[in-house]
Formats: sequence, C-alpha cells, structure tokens
Amino acid sequence: MTAPLYNTEILRLAAATPTHRLDAPMATVEKRSPVCGSRVTVDVVLDSEGRVADIGMLVRACALGQASSTLFAQHAVGRSPDELATARDALTAWLAGDGAEPDWPGIAIFTPAIPHSARHASIRLAFEAGAEAAAIALDHRKAAA
Repeated sequence: MTAPLYNTEILRLAAATPTHRLDAPMATVEKRSPVCGSRVTVDVVLDSEGRVADIGMLVRACALGQASSTLFAQHAVGRSPDELATARDALTAWLAGDGAEPDWPGIAIFTPAIPHSARHASIRLAFEAGAEAAAIALDHRKAAA
C-alpha cells in the first residue's frame, strides 16, 4: 500500500508557510517550477561567521512547495551556505532515487512524492533558492571585506 501524496503533516506544514520578507536582505533569490508555476523567493542575512542569521520568504506554491518551504525555513537558520548546498543536492538526488534520505529534519514526509517526478521541482524550490541566496550573500560579504 502506498502512502497518500498529501498527508496531514504536509497540509499542516503548508498552512504554516512563512509569509514575511526581510527589510534588508544580503541576498534574494527567486526560483520557479516550469512544470506547475510554483514560485519561492528567499531572502537571507548571514551572521559574522557566515551562517544564516535570518530568512524571509514569499511562497506562491502548491501544498508540497509550501510544506517544503516551511521545513526549509524552520531549519535553515544557523547553517552555512555549504550546508544548505549539501542539503539541496541531497534532496535532489533522493527525490530522483539516486541517494539516501537527506539529513534534514522532517524531510521524510516527502517520501510518497518520490514516484511523482512532476512534483519534485516544487519540493526543491525553497532549498534551491535558499542555498543560492546564502552563497550569494557569502560572496558579497567576502567582496566587501
């Protein structure tokens, strides 16, 4: 028996999607799914050690994209750009069936989506935008030093 694609946990996370943007982000990146049109914009501020200190988001996505954005936002603060890139890459591989479950709290709720490749882009949006924004912010910090 297969698990339902939209379960109570996904719907709970989707209902808790972050809705605030940062006033003065160090970097902002928007990602869009060409398959369904979902969009996620991520604002990032890094601390003096180059780790995410604050995150803002604008999410216009399906329930899977909203839930993934919530999970990303809940656990991105305190992580380095490299850690976010590793999580993004692990998520991409896992969804494609080419890797182990990523080391990200709560990510297992997306297991039922693995056979639905058309849904993968929405699930990846926040991780892709967040990793890219953090890398850009770190580059800006280095250039300013």
